[in-house]
Amino acid sequence: MGNRLFQEARRSVDLTKTAEATQHETMMLQAKNALSSAYANSTRAEQEQLAEMQRELDQISIKNLQ
Repeated sequence: MGNRLFQEARRSVDLTKTAEATQHETMMLQAKNALSSAYANSTRAEQEQLAEMQRELDQISIKNLQ
């Protein structure tokens, strides 16, 4: 079944990527919380993937500021 928190973080990041502008800030906060929760309970390989998801969120934030 896998790590539930990791799966929730992945789903949350994916939803943030496709969120409408009006929902973006809320979705971003949820995704960051999900990533944080998942990190402590993940394997090293999952942590590397979570770090990549965090970088993706950072890029989304930068893009929205421009």
